[in-house]
Amino acid sequence: MAFQTEFSLRPQKRGFHLITDEILSHLPDLPKCGILNLFMKHTSAALTINENADPDVPSDLKQIFNRLVKDGETYYNHVLEGDDDMSAHAKSSIIGVSLTIPITNGRLNMGVWQGIYLCEFRTNGGSRKIIATIIE
Repeated sequence: MAFQTEFSLRPQKRGFHLITDEILSHLPDLPKCGILNLFMKHTSAALTINENADPDVPSDLKQIFNRLVKDGETYYNHVLEGDDDMSAHAKSSIIGVSLTIPITNGRLNMGVWQGIYLCEFRTNGGSRKIIATIIE
């Protein structure tokens, strides 16, 4: 049995944003056992699972990725939408746009310190669309 829904996340500024609760607010009660797949319909943002407790983690991740892939490099050809255009696409490809999370006893079976993050790589990315699929 499967359930699927599409919804939009609220717009976020550039950075890493814990969205576990926002994701769950768009889902029905989870089955006793299954899998949740989350797919982002964008090429300049990403989804990841990381530490959900220390507020330094999102800011450190932002700094790491901004140093790893810089905005406005002179060798970028794809710059139609500004200095953060190509760098956002590259960062999205590095992290990825989908997650698969096991469901156990009606809950996401993640570690105590794990949370779902929106990785927003655009200065003005806007609302991001997610497709959530639950498979029992």
